[in-house]
Amino acid sequence: MPAIETFDAPAAARLLWSHRQAGTALDALPPALRPADAAAGHAVQAALPTVAGQRVVGWKIAATSAAGQAHIQVDGPLPGRILESFVHPVGATLTLAGNRMRVVEPEFAFRFGADLPPRAAPYTAAEVLAAVASLHPAFEVPDSRFADFARAGQAQLIADDACCGRFAFGPAAPEAWRSADLAAHRVHATVSRADGSLRYARDGEGRALLGDPRTALTWLANELSALGIGLRAGDWASCGTCMVPLAIEPGDRVVADYGAFGTIALGLSD
Repeated sequence: MPAIETFDAPAAARLLWSHRQAGTALDALPPALRPADAAAGHAVQAALPTVAGQRVVGWKIAATSAAGQAHIQVDGPLPGRILESFVHPVGATLTLAGNRMRVVEPEFAFRFGADLPPRAAPYTAAEVLAAVASLHPAFEVPDSRFADFARAGQAQLIADDACCGRFAFGPAAPEAWRSADLAAHRVHATVSRADGSLRYARDGEGRALLGDPRTALTWLANELSALGIGLRAGDWASCGTCMVPLAIEPGDRVVADYGAFGTIALGLSD
């Protein structure tokens, strides 16, 4: 494996971006461009915005549950960058062309109203929440550039932007969310066919996100701070799926009811 000192992270990012643009997959990055460890994986991911010519508008967290971590064979959550082209209007219909994961993830997302610059001391949950402007129900349609993403390994998954896909963020929840028990907050999702008939329904809770969405958000702030990266006012932070990901097919419509926090919908096409 290449040493990080000689590792060409931008070249690896260019290869992954070309596969994302083409909707194609690879078994693994070639040996010369394969990150040897998490640090090299983060270097590849950090090169992505320049390679794509896009700005970062937020962050996601992959594998916030023990089941999710076991599925992709990692020992903890992974952060990923949300680029501007990854965000779509809630209620939109998104194509599944080139998408191999074929799932939708209802998530709790936050939007920052103040900066959290990197620093030596960890941020407390209270400090992180004080910087948040709003809570939003959200969807991610994740994807990977690896044909067998479950066996790609932590370093390559980080390089591949933590399976970052496309997002739809709903309207801001009422301000009462700040005093709500987010861990116990339930979300009810339905997946329906194009003719409107129900395929199945599933329930989830905020506790799927490292025990509490606030805990997941605080983890993200401190993980990025340790990497020398700050969160900025206006950034999104989507904190992981609150239920077993919803398997979907072209023609499906997904609705997620967050109760007092709002209801969002998303359509899928070929």
